[in-house]
Amino acid sequence: MLLDEMLKYNKEFVKEKKYEPLRTDSIPNKRTVIFTCMESRLVELLPKALNIKNGDVKMIKNAGAILRDPFDSIMKSILVAIHELKAEQVMVIGHHDCGMSHAEPAAFRQSLLKNGITEETLNTLTHSGIDLENEFSGFDSVEKSVKDSVSVVRNHPLLPSYVNVHGLVIDPATGKADLVTEK
Repeated sequence: MLLDEMLKYNKEFVKEKKYEPLRTDSIPNKRTVIFTCMESRLVELLPKALNIKNGDVKMIKNAGAILRDPFDSIMKSILVAIHELKAEQVMVIGHHDCGMSHAEPAAFRQSLLKNGITEETLNTLTHSGIDLENEFSGFDSVEKSVKDSVSVVRNHPLLPSYVNVHGLVIDPATGKADLVTEK
């Protein structure tokens, strides 16, 4: 079982003090918050492509690096990083070939049903005000999606004026990062 393997490795990791070179504090060295996609190809590539080491940034992730609600948990995390952990810059980083590009809520709904979520549960959510269509819709253009997420951050009433918010798109095959918008 994968969990057992991970826990076994963890015991050795701690026993051999492999954590020593990774020690740092909670204040990001580069005073930066990165909001990006949960894409597995970016786990090591993004930090290496942007010269980010352990302790340099606060990293926040979700599916597609999509920020639509200015008061959701992503924005809360960004604001905590700024107001409590001394971050002074936010970078929204989307990527090419994203699974959320062209995401179809109807297909996702079918996947939910196939995986045992009942129609009754979906109807209850809908009647409770949850807009599944909006929650699971993707985007057609990663550049536009990044600009939209940047706009939510830049226009937040609790964002200090000194905080710069930038948008980038990274290629998950090469690590090449392109600037989409900067402030």
